[in-house]
Amino acid sequence: MKRSARFKYRYFRRGHVAIKVAIGLGVLGLLVVWLVLFRPASGPSVVVYTALDQEFSEPVFAEFTRRTGIKVLGKFDTESTKSVGLTQAIFAEHAQPRCDVFWNNEIVNTLRLDHAGLLAPYHATGASVFPQQYRSTHGTWHGFAARARVLIVNTDLVAEEERPTSILDLTNPRWKDKVGIAKPLAGTTASHAACLFVAWGKERTEDFFRKVRGNVRVMAGNKQVARGVAMGELAFGLTDTDDAIIEIEQGYPVAIIYPDQGENRLGTLFIPNTVSIIADARHAEAAQQLVDFLLSPMVEGMLAKGPSAQIPLNPTVEQLPRVETPRTVRAMQVDFEAAAKGWGTAAEFLRQEFTAAE
Repeated sequence: MKRSARFKYRYFRRGHVAIKVAIGLGVLGLLVVWLVLFRPASGPSVVVYTALDQEFSEPVFAEFTRRTGIKVLGKFDTESTKSVGLTQAIFAEHAQPRCDVFWNNEIVNTLRLDHAGLLAPYHATGASVFPQQYRSTHGTWHGFAARARVLIVNTDLVAEEERPTSILDLTNPRWKDKVGIAKPLAGTTASHAACLFVAWGKERTEDFFRKVRGNVRVMAGNKQVARGVAMGELAFGLTDTDDAIIEIEQGYPVAIIYPDQGENRLGTLFIPNTVSIIADARHAEAAQQLVDFLLSPMVEGMLAKGPSAQIPLNPTVEQLPRVETPRTVRAMQVDFEAAAKGWGTAAEFLRQEFTAAE
């Protein structure tokens, strides 16, 4: 082989090797990127479905992770399907649960899951100090951090002597199309409806909601009701204390009314958040740690101090609530178990009434 030919061959061979090295490095680089971006999360984790507003629950999850090193993978619900959407997901996934912990912002749908056998018993640390009515005797669910069902009134639009005092005022023709409620098929509004069916009976409750349907503006959620009153679009409405207190503390001309006070009156309904572990949860140990954490005085103190102003149910919590509590106003007496058992019939009636009105 001539000298020039040998030179060209060696040059070609070196170039070919360089190309192969470059390709190899490129593939290696892509592999590294893939591993960094798409590898499974390392370390312990727990999957939580929560109906509590993300802005309120995420700081609690962050503190739990900081203290334990357990990463919380949260799935949140929308305002219009509060608790119902997540409950349906848990029912649908029962054969292969994805959720470890269900943090519900109400109680009726939690009890529906319990009646179906989809919740695991766990007697959480410190749970025994909570009132008996807010916890399962079997340890399948625990209530904490309550909210009250209240009327929020625009003080510029409604004179003090004309302000409503009862949820029955929602049916007063004087306020037709000037009052609002959330659609009573999800969240605390659904729980409230279920409790009324137990307290009043079927006939009276159905009559009440027929009158409500014909008199009120039905909003997407409790937050929208409170905002509508604050902006002067509604004279008053039925909502929760967490949504009402936000409008008050932002300086809008609104006030909270705790309905149906006094002797022989229904009383104000207080609805707890509930937490439970899903049966056959994949991360059971981490789930137990999270439940213990959520029921701690520190967390109820966080939720009471935070923008949602939730009401501690643990008597050892020192943080004073910014809203009334069952200790300071007449509370509605209700059988939550009976409300959950009767929800199917109640929901069928409400779905027909309020879907037909759309």
